[in-house]
Amino acid sequence: MSILVKNVTKTFGNFTALDNVSLEVPDGSLLALLGPSGSGKTTLLRIIAGLEVADSGTVLHREEDITHQSARDRKVGFVFQHYALFRHMTVAQNIGYGLRVRQAPKAKIRARVEELLKLIRLEGLEARYPGQLSGGQRQRVALARALAAQPRVLLLDEPFGALDANVRRELRQWLRNLHNTLQMTSLFVTHDQEEALEVADRVVVMNEGRIEQVGTPNEVYHNPASPFVHHFLGNVNLFHCRVEEGMAYIGNTPVQLPAHVSRDAKTTRVYIRPHLFEIEKTPDGNKSLHGTIKHLNPAGPVVKLEVTSDWGDTINVEIPNERYRALQLQKGDEVYVRPKEMKFFSDDYSI
Repeated sequence: MSILVKNVTKTFGNFTALDNVSLEVPDGSLLALLGPSGSGKTTLLRIIAGLEVADSGTVLHREEDITHQSARDRKVGFVFQHYALFRHMTVAQNIGYGLRVRQAPKAKIRARVEELLKLIRLEGLEARYPGQLSGGQRQRVALARALAAQPRVLLLDEPFGALDANVRRELRQWLRNLHNTLQMTSLFVTHDQEEALEVADRVVVMNEGRIEQVGTPNEVYHNPASPFVHHFLGNVNLFHCRVEEGMAYIGNTPVQLPAHVSRDAKTTRVYIRPHLFEIEKTPDGNKSLHGTIKHLNPAGPVVKLEVTSDWGDTINVEIPNERYRALQLQKGDEVYVRPKEMKFFSDDYSI
């Protein structure tokens, strides 16, 4: 393991930011710490960086205990959300700042800055000041500055949070390609599910100071370990169902309970992603849910439908444009939707 966090707890007054958190970070991986505000992801990143001190627990880097080492001694590169560039310094001076602090030879600083300018694709802009750059360019400069001293680990706190959507998409791909080139152990904090699933090798989903699940993007999305993970990772329909004789009832439609749900349960919750519905204008067996189209939005790569069910719940459905055109759907149409995949959780949970 490159980084090993063991039983770390951190409180701020009466607020518990991290509650006995343990995490293994494989060497050379690109790992996303994902969660809502207040989940503890930034606190965990700052403890790994040495910018915060844990109340208890240990942090190891390749079996070396670095729990009480300073941030400088840990040799980590840290990239902040709002760049934190020095406005009075040029691009080249910003990138080389850490090396100058370490009193590296001028020739070495110059060579390293030139190398990094090529890496971040900003050759020719070394004499500009941060105010003369776009947001995406400033973030790349901040990343180059973090890489200048050749850190052992790269840490990024909401690196694209201050950028508009188009620039974020471009930089996500750029960061992924950069990581493939450097193969440096990297952790980044985000609350953007799409960003985490697109960029990271592994995703750590956090909630209320605890880790809910760790896995590949495919694992956490398709096999969520808890209702929170399922709800947090994209849009989902939640149905509260009664259970009778091994069947769960969505409205009046029976569906077979999976083996992991107790047959003694009286109720269960069923989660269905909007894109995991088939839609018809006529009934399709006894698993179809009947309703009326309340709203539809055909703009975008998929058509989004809001269907009011017979029992009053709204069913959110996403279908391909081709299917929408074939059925010639309109607001007010009666339709039947059939779930293709469902996730059941019988434990107590509220959103």
